[in-house]
Amino acid sequence: MTPAKWVRIWNERLPGVPLVLLQVTAAEAGGVLRARGADAGLLRLPTDRTDLSAIPLYTETTVVVVPRDHFLTAADEVSAEDLADEVVLHPLDDTLDWERPPGRPAVARPATTADAVELVAAGVGLLVVPQSLARLHHRRDLTYRPVTETPQSRVALSWREDGTTDLVDDFIGIVRGRTVNSTRGRRRPAPAEAETDAKAKAKKEASGRSGRGGARRKPAAGGSAGGRNPRSGSGGSGGSRGGRRGRPRRS
Repeated sequence: MTPAKWVRIWNERLPGVPLVLLQVTAAEAGGVLRARGADAGLLRLPTDRTDLSAIPLYTETTVVVVPRDHFLTAADEVSAEDLADEVVLHPLDDTLDWERPPGRPAVARPATTADAVELVAAGVGLLVVPQSLARLHHRRDLTYRPVTETPQSRVALSWREDGTTDLVDDFIGIVRGRTVNSTRGRRRPAPAEAETDAKAKAKKEASGRSGRGGARRKPAAGGSAGGRNPRSGSGGSGGSRGGRRGRPRRS
């Protein structure tokens, strides 16, 4: 598995929560989750899901690992029938759900996929595996080709059914491609954080209202903002009559 993209997104969204990666074999993954050695894991189906939740993510291409000078490298893709006359290694940690492996069986089954790759390099036989395992055990003297008519490996994200915490749900959201604005993909704050955020928001709103009110000047009683009597003339000194036209007196 190559979870680098998911780890990068996690570090961007939750920089204060370290995400520690643990590399295990496909055969060990389920046991590590059950023993609480990890909060979530990437494993291959089928697997025992008695007490595990699992979300299938994708299906891998199956390939055959061969020496670089093998005649099968002339083709872009081979079938299971093309392997009928070849010795095909079947390691004990094989991740493919075979009904009957192709080719002729080897004298003994290698203990691990890594051991089988070494035997392919020694010319003992060929190996059929998911493409990611061929890449993991890459050697300069070996290559691989896609194989049709063979089982394919399904990759799933899994976690304990009783271990669905908020942080596990956040990781599920990242793996499934939820955006940061998604309700399920966004980290829910703890109660104390939520209370603090609410108080900060209320304080900000109150400050905004105070700022808007303080920007207006209240006119002085009986006058305008400049202090003048709005009924007085521009240069008059006669009080209330300075700005009015007087009536003619009757004799």
